[in-house]
Amino acid sequence: MIKYLKKYCDILAPSGMEDALRTQIIKDIKDSGCTYNTDSVGNLIVFKQGKNRRNKKVLLSAHMDEVGFMITKIDDDGYLRFNMVGGIDRRVVSGKRIVFCESGIQGLVSSKSIHMQTPEERGKCEPLTEMYIDIGATSREQASKYVSIGDCAAFMPNYTELGNGLICSKAIDDRFGCAVLVAMINSQLEYDTYFAFNTCEEVGCDGAKVVAHFLQPDIVIALESTTAGDVAGIPENKCACKVGNGAVLSIMDRSTIYSKELLELAVSAAEEKNIKWQYKNVIAGGNEAGVYQRAAAGAKVLAISAPTRYIHSQSNIAALADMEAVAKLSAALNERSFD
Repeated sequence: MIKYLKKYCDILAPSGMEDALRTQIIKDIKDSGCTYNTDSVGNLIVFKQGKNRRNKKVLLSAHMDEVGFMITKIDDDGYLRFNMVGGIDRRVVSGKRIVFCESGIQGLVSSKSIHMQTPEERGKCEPLTEMYIDIGATSREQASKYVSIGDCAAFMPNYTELGNGLICSKAIDDRFGCAVLVAMINSQLEYDTYFAFNTCEEVGCDGAKVVAHFLQPDIVIALESTTAGDVAGIPENKCACKVGNGAVLSIMDRSTIYSKELLELAVSAAEEKNIKWQYKNVIAGGNEAGVYQRAAAGAKVLAISAPTRYIHSQSNIAALADMEAVAKLSAALNERSFD
């Protein structure tokens, strides 16, 4: 899993522009003996035959897209106005370097410097309408040679090992999930298994909706990143999970109540295999598991997540040990027949 992680984190793939990542994933699985296809909205759906058949259709799912930026206007002076693709806190945007997917052009998200602010403006986070992207152009005509309205960008790749087993990177959500699935596909499986690498999770789980109706799985295990609360200023009762405490199992979030049967099975597998795990202790967020639960004929769903600090920013921080715990727990569950 780890050998794929940096490669996937460094690829630019905001929602709706997952082509480069999908192409790389296909290169990494094409010799595994699996079958795969890409649907009309860009999802990559994979089937890998195991040593045994299952009575139920089991799907492991992760999303390919990351949060990003889309140009909405080019000013006369060459600055680019933009909007978010996905849920990004505007406080983590200004001053960040970005890269445009189509052209590879680099830019800087900027706003009025402190020296030019009024006393009333100082200490406040600028509204999005007052931020802009600077690519070094001095006119609309010059900027338009390199970018167009509708072009998308992502945070500049910055994968770094911090020490103590921690990594810092953009897009750990959910490139780590993709890396886990690819490693599983390239291994020998006990049972037949479906895998989905979905598009557009960050803007409404649109890809998962299509996969759910096409495959109609009975059981879905969604691999995700989730917000870690072990940061300064967060009281213990609001700390959803902690980096370093293992794989995260969710009981309920804002999109679904997870299958009690699958939760019990996951806890049992973790204890049996001595895999470090923790519950998500705050009801917050959501992911594509909720879509699978409600779409088509419905499905039993489980989410296994890696605790990640500063999610949806340029600098997510996660522990390799936690991601390995997710990979081991996912593999342990996939050894079950689910009959």
